[in-house]
Amino acid sequence: MPEPGPGGEDAARRLRAVVADDHYLVREGTRQLLESSGEVAVAGTVGTPAELVDAVRRLAPDVVVTDIRMPGEGWRPGFEGIDAAHRIRQEHPGVGVVVLSQFADSLYAFELFRQGTEGFAYLLKDRVGDLGELLGAIRSVARGGSVIDAKVVEGLLARRAVRGEQEALTPRERDVLREMAFGRSNGGIARSLALSVSAVEKNVNSIFLKLGLESSPDTHRRVAAVLAYLGAS
Repeated sequence: MPEPGPGGEDAARRLRAVVADDHYLVREGTRQLLESSGEVAVAGTVGTPAELVDAVRRLAPDVVVTDIRMPGEGWRPGFEGIDAAHRIRQEHPGVGVVVLSQFADSLYAFELFRQGTEGFAYLLKDRVGDLGELLGAIRSVARGGSVIDAKVVEGLLARRAVRGEQEALTPRERDVLREMAFGRSNGGIARSLALSVSAVEKNVNSIFLKLGLESSPDTHRRVAAVLAYLGAS
């Protein structure tokens, strides 16, 4: 059964989350980290994909933070967290899902996003140590946005460059592309990179022109467009 999280009036003003990981110490540590932020109230923690799906049905969270691998009978080995994310999306389209993974291989990210990007985030597990990045992803998916770890994007860009399939991006454009993949708006990118909004807009337009993609103000569509290009082979 899910372990209950703390409640109270203050918790009601926070984003409600369910945390899933098959290691008790990891999920408890994640719970404590999120609770300490004052922005997230953890409604429950679970250790299997089946418990996760059940917890979402019963607890109606805003977001889920789940490990990519959680052994469970009847689930694809190694993809349990992703399969649970897809199940949750089918049954509860308004719930955002952050999948934490130790794999920078793009295969896993594309598997998560294969049915659409809205409300999904794929982060490497070391992001748990960066509370700001984790909270940013949680806020984004709760709004229906999308996030893909910048390290995954960098690896994909490097691979395409080696193949000679990518028109060269400038170092600044690569920085902006990584921020775009993290689901940030032009204003958010400007703050992160200490640029003016107009400079960000110029770089974004140049990136889409070089990648042959149509620009879009919607963060999840921008992530989808980047993924579609980077995943082409």
